[in-house]
Amino acid sequence: MTHTRAELAAMLERHGLRPRRSLGQNFVADPNTVRRIARTSGVGPGDRVVEVGAGLGSLTWALAETGAQVTAVEADSRLVEALLGQGLPPNVRVVAGDAMALDWGSLLAEDGPWALVANLPYNLATPLVVSLLEGVPAIGRMLVLVQLEVAQRLVARAGQPAYGAVSVKVSYWATARLAGRVPKEVFLPRPKVESALVALERRPAPPVPPGVSYPELAALVGAGFSQRRKMLRRSLAGLVAPEAFELAGVAPEARAEDLDVSEWGKLVRWARSRSCERRQS
Repeated sequence: MTHTRAELAAMLERHGLRPRRSLGQNFVADPNTVRRIARTSGVGPGDRVVEVGAGLGSLTWALAETGAQVTAVEADSRLVEALLGQGLPPNVRVVAGDAMALDWGSLLAEDGPWALVANLPYNLATPLVVSLLEGVPAIGRMLVLVQLEVAQRLVARAGQPAYGAVSVKVSYWATARLAGRVPKEVFLPRPKVESALVALERRPAPPVPPGVSYPELAALVGAGFSQRRKMLRRSLAGLVAPEAFELAGVAPEARAEDLDVSEWGKLVRWARSRSCERRQS
């Protein structure tokens, strides 16, 4: 039972609700779109799916129709009440809570792996995706509906205009691709920007040299992109010895956006190695 625009508007009025801009609430008001998202996610009977930002349940119902076991997370207590009042099917459970503060280990305690499928609030999308990749290995794949600009950053490759520190972090943990665009006309209220679907698949192992840790890589990447217009020999001065660039096969004249995640990993590996040698001498 997915919701049309008229049905969503009536539900909001019945419960005395208005979408909160501060929470980035833009509900998908088109049954064809939510069913398309459910199909694109590839989930079905026997799968375990977590949805963040369930809102008024349009996508929740579409996911339930696939036969998957759906855990719908919603932070707004007003919307939780509206969700619970819809007579949701037995393969849906509703969890009230802020996705950035949840105990994800307890929430996803059942056997996985899990998929995450969600229309993410614009103000939550980037930090939540990165946080789940970093700390919730039970989630093996994601399909997220986000602002187009955010989508472009999540999937960007080295050398592309949208490529940044977030792109590198995502690429460490997962492969990411655009899975389609969603026009602003299908949302209630209608946002000013276009949206897009991003599909992420967790990697079995990060594409960096053995022993290179994520915190090390994230710290060096952050330093590089904090001065992205500078050559790396300048932006990473004091962190990477000149000879480490040559050993890593990275041109010191390169800029942060020129390196893919594997090259960042090599730079971390040799920067650490040369630093250890200096301390020992």
